[in-house]
Amino acid sequence: MDLDLKNLPDDASVPKDTVICLIDEIEVKYQEKIHYLEEQLRLFKNELFGRKSERRHEPNPAQMLLFLGNEDQTTEACQASDETIVIAAHARKKRGRKALPKDLPRVDVIHDLSEDEKQCACGAQLTRFGEEVCEKLDYIPARLRVERHIRYKYACKSCEGVEDEGPSVKIAPAPVQLIPKSNATAGLLAHIAVSKFADGLPLYRQQKIFDRLGIEISRAAMAKWLIQAARCCALLIALLKQEIRSGPLINIDESPLQVLNEPGRRNTSKSYMWVYRGGRPDRPVLLYQYHHTRSGRAALAFLDDYHGYIQSDDFAGYDHLDQKPDVVHLGCWAHARRKFVKVVKVRKKHRSKRENPKGLADEALDYIGKLYQIEKGARRQELDIAQIYQLRQEKAKPVLNEFKDWLETKRSLTPPKGLLGQAIGYTLANWKKLIIYVEDGRLRPDNNLVENAIRPFVVGRKNWLFAGSPEGAAASATFFSLIETAKANGLEPYGYLRHIFKKLPLVQTEQDLRDLLPQNIRPDDIALTAQD
Repeated sequence: MDLDLKNLPDDASVPKDTVICLIDEIEVKYQEKIHYLEEQLRLFKNELFGRKSERRHEPNPAQMLLFLGNEDQTTEACQASDETIVIAAHARKKRGRKALPKDLPRVDVIHDLSEDEKQCACGAQLTRFGEEVCEKLDYIPARLRVERHIRYKYACKSCEGVEDEGPSVKIAPAPVQLIPKSNATAGLLAHIAVSKFADGLPLYRQQKIFDRLGIEISRAAMAKWLIQAARCCALLIALLKQEIRSGPLINIDESPLQVLNEPGRRNTSKSYMWVYRGGRPDRPVLLYQYHHTRSGRAALAFLDDYHGYIQSDDFAGYDHLDQKPDVVHLGCWAHARRKFVKVVKVRKKHRSKRENPKGLADEALDYIGKLYQIEKGARRQELDIAQIYQLRQEKAKPVLNEFKDWLETKRSLTPPKGLLGQAIGYTLANWKKLIIYVEDGRLRPDNNLVENAIRPFVVGRKNWLFAGSPEGAAASATFFSLIETAKANGLEPYGYLRHIFKKLPLVQTEQDLRDLLPQNIRPDDIALTAQD
């Protein structure tokens, strides 16, 4: 309230009312401030000590309380339990140990009785009538072997000592390899790459493992091999970029990465690994790119001349995508839901669930849950694109309209700076992007697929911490692209890398190169044999 101190009224009752109003206004502001600070404190505590899962654990309404309040409630519960309940028949999966894969080699270990034990008490010889087989899984540590490439030489004894224009000695040509003059085979390179980028095993740990096997391979040598191998895959990465831009939708996400020895930057500077997911829905492509900045210009450069849908979170760097013609920018319902989940996590806990009824955040989560139940039903029924579109028009659109009305109504009931106010404000501010997914059956309500794709990079980063150089960061992006795309297409990453490392030196045409894309390879084509 604005108060003019120079023109105060002479009537004593007026200043008294003014002071009362000021006190009430100050008290409301302080209560809002206290509520905000308490909420922030609970939020920080939850970030440090709370559970990370966003799954809601709702009580079953049919579940009775363990301790009821009085005998009347106990009597009512017992009377209700006397009712006859019909349980429908259902199939249940058999629990127990799973059978071991049939393609694994078997080694028979025979357990037999001694000759004395085969003698019956009556003096007759026991006769074997059957056997009992129990299969156990054994592990043989990794073994290294040396490939000896023997090149036979040939000479003509008749021409010995005779001058001739042609060569007097012929030798079989040297085998073509990915890294010339290197003693690393395609299998070894694939193992090092998969161990680091799929299993999160840093090179210095791999060096120790090789030491235990009696082989001395420095991590500097392994790093050099990986960078050289990544350069040989540059044309393959270019084709993956074409494939990812050919699909109707591209999902985008990014994560921090520390890179050493960047020109003109400190070693503590923060760089980023960008991830793009796209291509045909049944043959997805995952492409990783290293950039020294989080600026939206990186995404704009990648999406130059792209026409279609783009889905991302609400990072401000993606706002430039809305200005591109022929590009439709989708929002992510998982991010909107996460803000309401945060409210539920940090609100005050009560002793009894009966004293803690559902709040506004729970109601919002119920609306979002209905949307995801519709998507779950579509996947369960295996609907096609047209059927998914029709289902969303019939069921999802009414829920969205009702939810928006609810948001606009409840917006005035909560402080805008509080967590609930921020969640409602975020959802309404991004509403146009959030509802686009109902327009096309090929779209998804969230950006979770690409966020799941960046998880292996984040797990690996916790182990190897940083990239030693920009070349190393670029090589990491190459191997993450190949490995994660192979996994998304049902290929075993070691077998795939080993296959392309063998075939790349022999590529002569663009079609030969396209045949090495993960989308064009069947799992049987790269399966390891006994000779491998």
